[in-house]
Amino acid sequence: WIKKIFIKICRLLDYEIIDQSNFYLPVTDQDINEDLSKIGKRSLTIPMGKVEITRPIKSLTIILRTCASVNMLTQSKKRLFDQEKSEYTLRSLNSIIKSINHAKELFKSINLELIIVDHNSEKKVIDRIKSILSGQFFKSNFISLNVDDFKKDIKPINEKKEQVTFNQMSNMANIHQSLILAKKSEDLVYFVEDDYIHLKNAIEEMLFSYERISSQINKELIMCPSDYPFLYSKADNTQIYLGNKSHWRTTEETLLTFMTSKELIEKYWISLENMCKFENTPFEKPLHKIYELETCISPIPSLTMHCTNVNSIFGLPPNFDWKKVWEENKD
Repeated sequence: WIKKIFIKICRLLDYEIIDQSNFYLPVTDQDINEDLSKIGKRSLTIPMGKVEITRPIKSLTIILRTCASVNMLTQSKKRLFDQEKSEYTLRSLNSIIKSINHAKELFKSINLELIIVDHNSEKKVIDRIKSILSGQFFKSNFISLNVDDFKKDIKPINEKKEQVTFNQMSNMANIHQSLILAKKSEDLVYFVEDDYIHLKNAIEEMLFSYERISSQINKELIMCPSDYPFLYSKADNTQIYLGNKSHWRTTEETLLTFMTSKELIEKYWISLENMCKFENTPFEKPLHKIYELETCISPIPSLTMHCTNVNSIFGLPPNFDWKKVWEENKD
């Protein structure tokens, strides 16, 4: 009875205790291996203890840019698994849906919307996308991109003094459309390309870790979900943060799949919009300039698999079960 009274007192005082003999947490009635954090309230990791959340997430808008008709934007090499582009598009979408459903409990307190911005995919692929979206518990929207709405703003000659290809123009238009949609969001926005296949816990880890790390450093973040090979090609200095169940490292380079806040999108709107109007070398150069001023982090190990060719330094994450993740998200 003394133990029961003590547990009640701890519960009132918002303290947690651990039974080291069986790794049981009696205050919250949880096992130590369960998720101990509470979205919007606290981040709890053993043995580091509790971080009070001062930056709770209000909403998440996921914007998936799809184009199942273009195999590779800037390369002639084939992708890992040597499949049609539509296969990567559908598996990417399936993996996002699975990851959202895995984190379903979180979306009782966080508003969620998934938006597809598609360019020139075949009707059967579009029908399949819409079929996958139907019946989900969250709000979704499908938008067919009109490149002509943005083409007039794109400079025809790029930084290399070369003609910008139509495929690149459509990509820039899709990014521009996505940014406009992001401006209408409430809080966090996750921009995703349609060749990233997610682990089941990816969305959950990103949300919990965003709250934890942002609360610790008192800043908004940019989060890239991939642990790219190029991050290990040279010995750069980095900072390591403890997330919910992953480690996160600072980086100054990413591709165009990342999560950030509406606040940062509005703060750097001119730079982001210019990226859609002029083809830089590298294309993501305006993003990298932002990362010099803001904190950008990527996970260790990776939460997604970027399905490019097998030897791309911007592709497959190291120490990752590529085939397993590919098969788990078969349409």
